[in-house]
Amino acid sequence: MSEWMKKSPLEWEDYVYKEVRVIASEKKEYQGWLLTTDPVSANIVLVNFLEDGSLSVTGIMGHCVQTVETLSEGDHRVREKLMHLFTSGDCKGYSPEDLEKRKNSLKKWLEKNHIPVTEQGDAQRTLCVAGVLTIDPPYAPENCSSSNEIILSRVQDLIQGHLSASQ
Repeated sequence: MSEWMKKSPLEWEDYVYKEVRVIASEKKEYQGWLLTTDPVSANIVLVNFLEDGSLSVTGIMGHCVQTVETLSEGDHRVREKLMHLFTSGDCKGYSPEDLEKRKNSLKKWLEKNHIPVTEQGDAQRTLCVAGVLTIDPPYAPENCSSSNEIILSRVQDLIQGHLSASQ
């Protein structure tokens, strides 16, 4: 088992949003900004920003990783770019303050309708309804996800009603 696989998820977190060099099996070498590490498989996702403005995303299987070396800490701009890389395009029209207001308003609306709701995630940006449905920014009906279609439909209808009432 490699040194990488022996580390804990908390230790892997130290590498997130940093530029790293990864040496994998068969002496393959990868370099890029570490976006995330899967806590179960130790898989790594690297992002490279290309000169033409596009980006390249590389996944490296955790069992292949031999060593990970930090090359650069990066600044707050790189961190922000990486954090918002896979954010829904819907969110780009809202300031962080607007998103916070929308979240709090929706949370109060759901609680008023006796629906158990909590905040989850690193930045507490995702609302979780009864542990079976999540609502991501910008907190519209299409931002809901659940495997329970009945709950999904009912909560989406409630959100639509809330949005209609607040406009």
